[in-house]
Amino acid sequence: MSSTIDVGTQPTDDQRILRMTINGVQRRGIAEPRMLLVDFIRHELQLTGTHVGCEHGVCGACTVRVDGEVVRSCIMFAVQAEGAQIETVEGLAKDGELNVVQQAFRQEHGLQCGFCTPGMLLATESLLAENPDPSEEEIRDYLSGNVCRCTGYVGIVKSVQAAAKQRSQA
Repeated sequence: MSSTIDVGTQPTDDQRILRMTINGVQRRGIAEPRMLLVDFIRHELQLTGTHVGCEHGVCGACTVRVDGEVVRSCIMFAVQAEGAQIETVEGLAKDGELNVVQQAFRQEHGLQCGFCTPGMLLATESLLAENPDPSEEEIRDYLSGNVCRCTGYVGIVKSVQAAAKQRSQA
């Protein structure tokens, strides 16, 4: 059994074969040089948890982590991610169990329509990796690049605080 998941057939002259590790699994797919990473993830690799929002890098719905860094996948070309380690929202849960951040967002009502949720979750993971005990101001500042039109951010801030508390007690 292969440890690489292949997508697509043979590339045409204007396409490239891309290899990257997504959520711990080596993946291979085909993309034109101008294809955006968000489109590659969603359409080539069929990982639809990453959302397309503003398509200008402003709303944060397309947030993924590339080599540990938070990026907007709607303003990054897929070819730029060749060989990279990428984490999408699908990689947060393990064996069907929500991770601490996901559980906190559910318990503290940090999500409503769910459109911003994938980006919020990945940004929160990065925030807590950098700062395990952020203040409310630090949370709001860090997540300011992720737009939510439903919650007013109160539930989101409470969710991040709850996740930080749970992680510190583990």
